[in-house]
Amino acid sequence: MSPVHPRTTAAGFALALGVCAALLPSHHASAAPAGPAPAVRAARTVSSPAVRTFSEAPPVGPFAEPGFAATCAWHTFGEGERPPLWLMFANPLCVEYSKRDITFDDGGALRFLVAEPSRFAITMLTCRYYQKDHWSVQATDSAVPYVAWDGQYWWDRAGRRAGARLTHFSVDGRTVGIGDAVAALRASDFDHLADALSAYGEEAGETGLTVALPSDPGCALIG
Repeated sequence: MSPVHPRTTAAGFALALGVCAALLPSHHASAAPAGPAPAVRAARTVSSPAVRTFSEAPPVGPFAEPGFAATCAWHTFGEGERPPLWLMFANPLCVEYSKRDITFDDGGALRFLVAEPSRFAITMLTCRYYQKDHWSVQATDSAVPYVAWDGQYWWDRAGRRAGARLTHFSVDGRTVGIGDAVAALRASDFDHLADALSAYGEEAGETGLTVALPSDPGCALIG
């Protein structure tokens, strides 16, 4: 078995600890409260299904595709290409960006910076958003990237959920992610912890999760 590089897995362990912290209940939450009064119990039984569904959803969970993914009409943009602003009215809005030429010696980094404001602007209004992108930041075309990854990010403000997943994430050519931490834990015979974390990343350089969002009345009305 190849040795595990401490620098490679340190950030992966940090990500793993972050997920564990989010999943573990707080000290106050672990204390069992007194049973609710009958009136309170009755009120809970007549609460709306939508409220019950969200209250039962975990605050953090493994990455999953959004429910609207099958309806996406994808808009694809190349290096430094700016999307038209009318896309901000699309719902769902699904875009894919190439960001592999964030290179300092050929102007790629500057083209990236010029394009980003419009890419950000079109996200402001949509209730359902899904972005895929492909990153690589390097000094020259032939250099090992400082950082690189493939990303997926989405939100559904009406459904009050968001998700993000990074794959092939690397720093200076070495992969970093929950998947790396899982491999290191298995190599050290911490299989139970590795199994718990593997839902958030199994492959080298992989980390993914979903989180709960606060209510958005405007998006709730649009549906």
